[in-house]
Amino acid sequence: MATKTRRMEQRIDEDTDVLLSKAAALTHESVSAFVVRSARDEAARVLARSDLTMMPAAQFDEMLAALDAAPRRIPALADATANRRVFTHE
Repeated sequence: MATKTRRMEQRIDEDTDVLLSKAAALTHESVSAFVVRSARDEAARVLARSDLTMMPAAQFDEMLAALDAAPRRIPALADATANRRVFTHE
């Protein structure tokens, strides 16, 4: 287990305090341990979702087909890329 060297402090309302205390008691944890574990679980879930794109199978198949298709020439884009631009910093 990692050494605990950081401290967090939150201000909460009375209802939240009661809710967390009851939940911690049911899981046989201190309120602090319950809050840290719950926050870590939620943080891991959020970060995992940030690396994952969910879509229906049909949409995924359409995306793969579009990626495999021959590229289309779009005149407006071709014209825009033909004009070389130079970045200057003032």
